[in-house]
Amino acid sequence: MKNTINVGGELLGFQKPIIMGIMNITPDSFHKDSRFNPFDEDFLKKANEMIENGASIIDIGGYSTRPGAKNISENEEIDRVLPAIESLLKNFKNLTISIDTFRKNVAENAVQAGAKIVNDISGGDLDSHMFPYIIKTNLPYILMHTRGTPENMQNQTTYKDLHTDILFECYSKANYLRKNGVKDIIIDPGFGFAKDLIQNYDLLKNLSIFQNENYPILVGLSRKSMVYKYLQIDVNESLEATAQLHIYALAAGASIIRVHDPKSAKNTIELYEMLKKS
Repeated sequence: MKNTINVGGELLGFQKPIIMGIMNITPDSFHKDSRFNPFDEDFLKKANEMIENGASIIDIGGYSTRPGAKNISENEEIDRVLPAIESLLKNFKNLTISIDTFRKNVAENAVQAGAKIVNDISGGDLDSHMFPYIIKTNLPYILMHTRGTPENMQNQTTYKDLHTDILFECYSKANYLRKNGVKDIIIDPGFGFAKDLIQNYDLLKNLSIFQNENYPILVGLSRKSMVYKYLQIDVNESLEATAQLHIYALAAGASIIRVHDPKSAKNTIELYEMLKKS
């Protein structure tokens, strides 16, 4: 499997799995502790904690993509994310920031402000200008699987064959980008997006089928409803169960885990690496 990507001229390696920390610049993301305001006093403190606890990438998003989330304007999304990116890079100059957006103009503004990776939950489906922009800039691109929009995606969970359909929908796009010169593409199977609870676990159980020599795998399981709803607990009680699922994801080939809690993820990776060595 490809074990490096070029991020702004520097190689980011996956010889050991890495952590992406989530910072949502939104008032309505599903986990309230992931909501941040770049003008609050503790914003930089929280970012520093993530970095010190092992986050190699900070993922900045200004549009909540939880199921049923409401649409906001492009300008509002830009106005949310730019101050966060600018503040982070002013204080953490070598930080790798990814911009979590499905809109080309938001991605472009974020990259101009210093973001170096585009994390697109729609895999190019929600903005026809996204793929041409990624091809033109050759930015590292996280291609996630979903169907529809955040407002209606949970009505689009019917598949002829779950694994075959998702593989085709992801890799047909990834191969198109690669043939057009995009060198660094990461695949995210999209847990919780256009998948019901059983499908999420089926997908995780068979995650290893996504292993491909050209495309590292990113997994976003952190505190999602597939964890807390199944266990009938509150989202704030779901950290331990999230860590247990991360072990399985790492064993199945995940190179990046996208999390709310980098310290827990760091410990999980250390234990997984020890298991591999023993």
